[in-house]
Amino acid sequence: MAITADHIRATVNSYLYEHPEEKSGLAIPLDLLDAGADLASRKEFRGHATAGAVLVGPDGRILHIHHLATRKWLLPGGHLESTDTSLGEAARRELTEETGILADSVSPVGDSPVHIDIHPIDANAAKAEPDHQHIDFRFLFRTEAEVGQLQSEEVIDAAWRDLDSISDANLRGRIAQVLR
Repeated sequence: MAITADHIRATVNSYLYEHPEEKSGLAIPLDLLDAGADLASRKEFRGHATAGAVLVGPDGRILHIHHLATRKWLLPGGHLESTDTSLGEAARRELTEETGILADSVSPVGDSPVHIDIHPIDANAAKAEPDHQHIDFRFLFRTEAEVGQLQSEEVIDAAWRDLDSISDANLRGRIAQVLR
């Protein structure tokens, strides 16, 4: 069963239970859900959900991918697919697709996202997409595995980086808290 608005709302509510100070920052997805928007659809250009993975290796470093389209080092993640049944599983799927790490060698840390980030995406004429927002549900995972075959259509390279390479102070703090 595809990801539903109820699942997205429950995930946001679960996150806000742990981080109530972020309620005003999550007004966009909550307002869109109240308006009946399908945040699981990448055609919802007021904003749609994406799923990201923060993968911690055995030495505490975080896996980054060098994204082909953006030419930036990012955390693994991407758009939801109709076969995804939860945001956490979508994050694991994106992680394994992009990095070649087998899904059974990746363990989730908790059921809720470690972070929800809302960021603008520029228009893409080639995909006939206007500028829009991604509501990125970032889940924390651990692994002992090494990177496998990269998804060459999207990923140029992968590297394990120190925690301080995470530019978002809030996300960095949350990861540090889990690693203690």
